[in-house]
Amino acid sequence: MLNKSSASPWVTTIARTGLVAKGVVYCLLGLIAFMAAFDIAGDSNKQATKEGVFNLVQQQAGGKIILGLIAAGLLCYCLWRAIQTFADTEKKGNNAKGLSSRIRYLLSGLVYLSFALIAIKMLFNKKGGNGAGSSENMVAGLLNKPFGQWMVGAVAVIIAGVGIYQAYYGLSKKYQKHVSKLNLHTKASAALLRSGALGYVSRGIVWLLIAYLMLQSAIHANAKEAGDTAKAFDLLEHSSYGSYLLGALGLGVILYGIFNFMRARYESFK
Repeated sequence: MLNKSSASPWVTTIARTGLVAKGVVYCLLGLIAFMAAFDIAGDSNKQATKEGVFNLVQQQAGGKIILGLIAAGLLCYCLWRAIQTFADTEKKGNNAKGLSSRIRYLLSGLVYLSFALIAIKMLFNKKGGNGAGSSENMVAGLLNKPFGQWMVGAVAVIIAGVGIYQAYYGLSKKYQKHVSKLNLHTKASAALLRSGALGYVSRGIVWLLIAYLMLQSAIHANAKEAGDTAKAFDLLEHSSYGSYLLGALGLGVILYGIFNFMRARYESFK
């Protein structure tokens, strides 16, 4: 178990660095989606993936340095989640509820570890992994196993559960605990807090769209129907009023990124 007094300063630095990097990724992802919705600068939904975000960063002046900093920040986020999981710095305990929270921290860390590894590979001019392709390959592997369609369907249900929880987390205002030090009595802080709610709901919608694609893949036993954020955004754009819906969702994803900056500034880390 980490000693709180000695661990707090460096744990806080690691957590804040990780949240800033995470915020940057989501702000850029939302920006790409918004630009694609209204054909700004010829952007396409196909770029609205983690690889697309990292490519956008690399194309800027000093892009490799910036991408390296983002990768380092994402690794910090993973380390913070590992500390929360194994050192139980938030005193969640070993009961069912506590273990479920700690497992959630671990899974979150693993997801962003994969993002960090993709960024590191791209720094060395290697392919970071194809977002939609990797999803399709995973689904194809499951479909080839006994009861494969049922397994893919189960994954879709789990992803949908994550999406519903994200939306609930925003609408129930549970997210506000992360910024308890923020002065809630000013118009500016109230606006920032609303950005958190909209951000979590938007992130939930993205998860639900991905779950829908996964479910369609299970029903039709077709791995090509599965996909990542790019395919989810494309699905939304081709619906009624799709450009406006995608633009709104892109702004929501940007707000989620901004809320991560708020967490980095105001959250009390353990």
